[in-house]
Amino acid sequence: MTSAPPDREIAVVAFAQTGHRRTSEELSEVEMLMPVLHEVLDRTGLRTADIGFTCSGSSDYLAGRAFSFTLALDGVGAWPPISESHVEMDGAWALYEAWTKLLTGDADTALVYSYGKSSPGSVRDVLTRQLDPYYVAPLWPDSVALAALQAQALIDAGDTDEPALAAVAARSREAAAANPHAQLRGPVPQGDHLVHPLRTGDCPPIGDGAAAVILAAGNRARDLCARPAWIRGIDHRIEAHGLGVRDLTDSPSTRLAAERAGAFERPVDTAELHAPFTAQEIVLRKALRLGDDVDVNPSGGALAANPIMAAGLIRIGEAAARIHRGASDRALAHATSGPCLQQNLVAVLEGEPR
Repeated sequence: MTSAPPDREIAVVAFAQTGHRRTSEELSEVEMLMPVLHEVLDRTGLRTADIGFTCSGSSDYLAGRAFSFTLALDGVGAWPPISESHVEMDGAWALYEAWTKLLTGDADTALVYSYGKSSPGSVRDVLTRQLDPYYVAPLWPDSVALAALQAQALIDAGDTDEPALAAVAARSREAAAANPHAQLRGPVPQGDHLVHPLRTGDCPPIGDGAAAVILAAGNRARDLCARPAWIRGIDHRIEAHGLGVRDLTDSPSTRLAAERAGAFERPVDTAELHAPFTAQEIVLRKALRLGDDVDVNPSGGALAANPIMAAGLIRIGEAAARIHRGASDRALAHATSGPCLQQNLVAVLEGEPR
């Protein structure tokens, strides 16, 4: 069980993100990241020197060079020396590491950030490096083709159809109309089939972006935020690496992570799901037992903006921000990585009673 012990409560106290764009070729990763870091610190009044632990998430494959995250530390300020770590994963997993660090009592505050520039190359090809290197990767099935296999499996099982997938896309991008950070807003045509049965509108936009959150423990969180988003539970699980041994219409790892995080103990009113493809929302809704009374992806979700390595952290940040401003009392946030929902993280956040 990975729920936080009652004597060491951890909360998200601030969240910031870039305006997500198709390309930011005029900016380096550091230049893209620095305004976000300044904004999230300004929200709490903290300085870099006040942060007890820093953790980041990014991908060397996207950046095209080894140890690329070290350049981003220029934006944080690593001198005088700081307590710092990095994960080659979406920033949601960096948040998990920071959460465990704060649970130990070694720090009271943590800065978590992640970023990704997808515009310079072919994301569909880059993501093939996540696949089994012996049997699958040599075939070069790209991320959209694999998502299409999952969508077709759902259609064949009678769980959805193309009009239902189009409705998911339409709802998500209509919701994004109120999100100033979204890359796509308002009505977006479904377009032609990209890989059958997925149309252009069933797939996420390619873009660049970054996000950051600040975590704090106990009364420190109450000092920094009027209504902290307390992390009541967080857990992550993984499916088998081989796609052929998985049921692509279901996500047992998401269900198990949600159970361990306490998501099924009481209903949630909001769910921010990291579902880059419309069919994946169908799978996640079933695994997470989300009914029509739950507000799913009020930010527009990954269908409105999907900066790789930051989109999962943004789901946690968006859920926390709704609690901060009183729009939610108990929210679920989900992040994924790998093909066809291979790795899944679930966090449950709550605001204090009004």
